[in-house]
Amino acid sequence: MSNSDAPLPTPPRHSLAWKIFWLVILGALTALFGHWVDVLRNPNREVKSTVTTRTVQVVLERNRYGHYHATGRINGQEVEFLLDTGATLVSVPAALADRLQLARGPQTEVHTANGMAKTWLTNLGRVQLGEIELKNVRAHISPGLTGQEVLLGMSVLKQLDFSQRGATLTLLQHKHDAP
Repeated sequence: MSNSDAPLPTPPRHSLAWKIFWLVILGALTALFGHWVDVLRNPNREVKSTVTTRTVQVVLERNRYGHYHATGRINGQEVEFLLDTGATLVSVPAALADRLQLARGPQTEVHTANGMAKTWLTNLGRVQLGEIELKNVRAHISPGLTGQEVLLGMSVLKQLDFSQRGATLTLLQHKHDAP
């Protein structure tokens, strides 16, 4: 039998273990990429505070899109804030408000960048951003907002001093009970 008559070698079959190995590797890379994208969107996932006898200071990093996102809490439950100086009140998406079990008060209309919108007034017992804590904050429940981002509007920001320099925003809360 000549070399040309020899049977061609068959390619090795991949075992189930190799297929599982590559699926795990691809899954891990997908999760790592997703986390990286989330960090680019919200670089303030762990908000650090500087506390003195008279003030609480939080410094936030701007994300790559020029916005300030930060992880905080409403009534003790974790939320993601998007700071919005153009919003009169804090605005909570309706689906998130349901999860947070926020009471819907009177319905009202508000002016938005997209025109008039109907919202419900509500009260947030406690809003926290790092060690900054505010109580009894007026807010809107906004059915027109999609997603899980809470617009942190002026009903919070007007109670703080804030300044922007470069890619950071500094929020400063003065303690009223300081000597």
